[in-house]
Amino acid sequence: MEAKSNDTTWTDICPLNDLTPDAGICALFNQQQVAIFLCKQSNSVYAVDNFDPFGEANVLSRGIIGSTADITYVASPLYKQRFNLVTGECLDSEEHKLKTFNVRIENDHIQLKEAS
Repeated sequence: MEAKSNDTTWTDICPLNDLTPDAGICALFNQQQVAIFLCKQSNSVYAVDNFDPFGEANVLSRGIIGSTADITYVASPLYKQRFNLVTGECLDSEEHKLKTFNVRIENDHIQLKEAS
C-alpha cells in the first residue's frame, strides 16, 4: 500500500482493524517503507522506519514486540537488536537510531505524518 503526503498533513494508511495486536505491518509512506505496530500492552500505535541498519534489510515490520522497564521496543527478526518504538533509539548500540513517524487513529484509520 502506498500513501503520499506533504509534511503538514496527516495521511490515511489503513483501517485500524488491519493491524493485529503485537504484530507489525509495512506501508509505503512518502516513498519510504514504514513499520507500523499496535501494541496490546500499552494500547498504542507506533511507526518507525522498516529498515534494519544491522541486517541492512527492510524487515522490522516482522520484528517481535517487547518491553523492558518503561520502554516498548521491536526486536529485529534478523539479529535481534531492540529499537525503542517511541524514540527509534537502539537499546543495544548507541550508534544506530531509526526514524520515527507521528501516528494517530482518526475515524478508525491509522494516519501518519512526518516527525518534525
